[in-house]
Amino acid sequence: MTEQDQASDKTADVKQLVNLLQYQDDSIVSRVMLKNKGGTVTLFAFDEGEGLSEHTAPFDALVIVLDGEADIEIAGKSYAVTQGETITLPANRPHAVRAATKFKMILIMLRA
Repeated sequence: MTEQDQASDKTADVKQLVNLLQYQDDSIVSRVMLKNKGGTVTLFAFDEGEGLSEHTAPFDALVIVLDGEADIEIAGKSYAVTQGETITLPANRPHAVRAATKFKMILIMLRA
């Protein structure tokens, strides 16, 4: 079966994003929603005060905030983001994420 045949065999599935992942004390939880050669879509839930240390990625990423608030630092500049907002993380620029409150986000990474 070809990749195109497999894709057409998949059924549509409606999901309530904010309920797909639950917060866990003192933790960051993630769930890959979609992964293929073009990139990934990952759902994250951060407990208050949890974060991802500074790092870089070789391609652009888009953060969509589903719940709560976070501080996202990009190349030394801090941005406060909250529910309903988005921010782009440019390729090859250092960035970090710290949850100001319990915080859920979708991270969409697209390979160039």
